[in-house]
Amino acid sequence: MGTDTVRAQAGDDAAERRREQHGWYFYDWACSVYSTSVLTVFLGPYLTSVARAAADPDGFVHPLGIPVRAGSFFAYCVSASVVLAIVVMPMAGAAADRTGRRKPLLAAAAYTGAAATTGLFFLDGHRYLLGGALLIVANASVAVSMVLYNSYLPQIAPPEERDAVSSRGWAFGYAAGSLVLVANLVLFTGHDSFGVSEATAVRICLASAGLWWGVFTLVPLRRLRDRRAPAAAAPRARGWRQLAATVRDLRERPLTLAFLVAYLIYNDGIQTVISQASVYGSQELGLGQSTLITAVLMVQVLAVAGALGMGRLARTYGAKRTILGSLVAWTATLAAGFFLPAGAPVWFFVLAAGIGLVLGGSQALSRSLFSHLVPPGKEAEYFSAYEMSDRGMSWLGPLLFGMTYQLTGSYRDAIVSLVVFFVLGFGLLARVPVERAIRDAGNPVPDRI
Repeated sequence: MGTDTVRAQAGDDAAERRREQHGWYFYDWACSVYSTSVLTVFLGPYLTSVARAAADPDGFVHPLGIPVRAGSFFAYCVSASVVLAIVVMPMAGAAADRTGRRKPLLAAAAYTGAAATTGLFFLDGHRYLLGGALLIVANASVAVSMVLYNSYLPQIAPPEERDAVSSRGWAFGYAAGSLVLVANLVLFTGHDSFGVSEATAVRICLASAGLWWGVFTLVPLRRLRDRRAPAAAAPRARGWRQLAATVRDLRERPLTLAFLVAYLIYNDGIQTVISQASVYGSQELGLGQSTLITAVLMVQVLAVAGALGMGRLARTYGAKRTILGSLVAWTATLAAGFFLPAGAPVWFFVLAAGIGLVLGGSQALSRSLFSHLVPPGKEAEYFSAYEMSDRGMSWLGPLLFGMTYQLTGSYRDAIVSLVVFFVLGFGLLARVPVERAIRDAGNPVPDRI
């Protein structure tokens, strides 16, 4: 084969890889609006109001005959969705690695979630059970789809490109979340001028996220391609047996397991800050709903710049050092949050800016770094464990937050208590020799990691 032929083939391979990467980015663009507009902003308050409208005089609803406070119904549904996701994720991951057919599984998870989200348009009156069921299905579906989506990363990006590719994916997601949230806020705040009620505006916002998710999922489904797993590498077990096999395999790769534990801890802190920041802002700082929604939008916009900026830093300093730096920034942000004055939105916006700048990058680089620690042929299997460590253990931070508030009566003490997750995660990650971990997984070590 001549030199020109080799160069042409390399150019064709690079062009095909870029095409797949661009398609891969669009799944973040498609599904992130669910997390932003539905789960973070609109669904919690609206589903709670529907549940309260259906409650008995004592404030209880009775799903399956079980008395539940209307104000707790949303939280319980989110917890139930986590349980469902934990059951389904290992089965989806094992099937993807065994067959090599990720796209049909990704399509099934994505369109199940998109349909459930679109169905939230019919959440009105006393239909709290409908809303709870659709929330459980949608939230579990997005978790399963992310296992399959993340498992493509080692296949579409060589080691030296993964930090940048992962960061761009997160940036696409935050950009889409920002764009749709702006449109939703225009409709929500100006619903009278559009001739709809506030409740109808919320239902349109919820359904539009599902439609957005479904339409833009077509892009990755057209551009990504399936690769048959090598017979020796493809897992033979199914579902929970495969999960048990993955855990045994992780124990034989203690450095990969050590990174996963560190990630579990500091990401629990990240997820708790995201979920509890609005509680802190409203209950401790006395800020209004419009201020909190604006802060969420600011986080989304700055997370785009943060993800791309930290991706560039990783090229110079390596992903591990950049993640460690982000954990220091998280610690400083929480410490500053402890001293925020009440009734001063500008300082809360400063805090939101700090969160936004480190949020996307710390998550994107963690994903790309983990991809180097995955044995070839076991991508979906290992990313199932990765996603389960995220979803399945995300109750520890809220538990610490709630217990601290219960003992001290101060949300300031509760928010600063989360520093322990970032300090401990920093210490554990710093001890992981990532170059040796990559070699132990059977992967080439990038020049900068």
